[in-house]
Amino acid sequence: MTFCGLDFGTSNTTLGTLAGNAAHLVPLEGDDPTIPSAIFYSPVHAPLIGRAAITSYIDGVEGRLMRSIKSVLGSALIDERTAIGRERAPFRQVIADFLRHIKTRAEARIGQELTQVVHGRPVHFVDGNEAGDRKAEETLAKIAHEIGYRDVLFQYEPIAAALDYEQQVTGEEIALIADIGGGTSDFSIVRIGPHLCAKADRSGDILANDGVRIGGTDFDRRLSLTNLMPVFGYGSAMKREGLGVPNGYFHDLATWHSINRIYDPKIIRELAEVERDAAEPQKIARLIRVAEERRGHSLAGQVEAAKIALSDSEETDISLDWVEAGLSVGLTRDDLFSGTENLSEAVSARVETCLSQAGIPASAIHALFLTGGSTRLAHVRTSIAAKLPDAKIVEGDTFGSVGLGLTLDAARRFA
Repeated sequence: MTFCGLDFGTSNTTLGTLAGNAAHLVPLEGDDPTIPSAIFYSPVHAPLIGRAAITSYIDGVEGRLMRSIKSVLGSALIDERTAIGRERAPFRQVIADFLRHIKTRAEARIGQELTQVVHGRPVHFVDGNEAGDRKAEETLAKIAHEIGYRDVLFQYEPIAAALDYEQQVTGEEIALIADIGGGTSDFSIVRIGPHLCAKADRSGDILANDGVRIGGTDFDRRLSLTNLMPVFGYGSAMKREGLGVPNGYFHDLATWHSINRIYDPKIIRELAEVERDAAEPQKIARLIRVAEERRGHSLAGQVEAAKIALSDSEETDISLDWVEAGLSVGLTRDDLFSGTENLSEAVSARVETCLSQAGIPASAIHALFLTGGSTRLAHVRTSIAAKLPDAKIVEGDTFGSVGLGLTLDAARRFA
């Protein structure tokens, strides 16, 4: 029996244990310690997770793909049921199925049962809703117990990242930790140092914590609605003057956990009626093809890939040949920046909130430690760094720092 640190992320998940005296991320898919937070239910085989889940869906295997499942924690959806084949299962069961697979794989790798876990959590599962935030943590704790963990503790994800960063510093620092993930953006100001890491109680070293429910999937969604969905009829008019095509279809299609709604035969029949009365019926015909061929997740994946490409390139294209011969959408980095600038500003505003909580000026911050996949977005990085002009910028393990820090915290609390 042993302990672990579990970083269940909106986009990716890691699980860490101790190897010797060092934190180590357990390979969860082949030799890769990072696994996409995705699960695929098929009538012909047991549920698949991670890359295998996504590949099965893309290859056309019959079934239901679900991604970004962490996003339902703290929302009304957690108590709802969703269609899985001919059954309807609660969303909490979907999360439990995924995390049970993670635990089983890790145990097989290390050859020991995992009974104690420090679970990572965002500073806020839900913005401005303490009851919803508390319910989200309680739900996750109950799931952890149900799948076999005896002892379940929680740690804020940016605090975990601070514990990872602390392993490399040579003197005392005040660091601002920015963990920008798939579903949330979390910040902490922490006093760290080699002489502090052995302390049993670190609460006095945590100077501030804040976060906002904005992450990479929100940037995907905004990019999709602004630049991609118009070719499928978003924002277009109906033949009847003053009426527009209903927006709900496009918002569902641009949001990972609601994509499946558009595959409903009832919705497809509605779309046929919209096509008949639309001023640009060819655009709605494209939307119907996406729905009938159940390609919404593929579309969302293309948007995500385009966002990532624009982090390194000035422009990219989303090819839609599979919808209509010769159809594509060109995107530029300016499109990404202008379409998501308000999201970036809302994220970076957390820095000022943390400084105010800590009661210190920006000049007191020695290091800005960046982790989480969305820190790769240039305008997000720039916006955060501009708040701390005197701080050195330290790159963490993009997808591993939180998991490593949770493991170090588990060692401190359980060993």
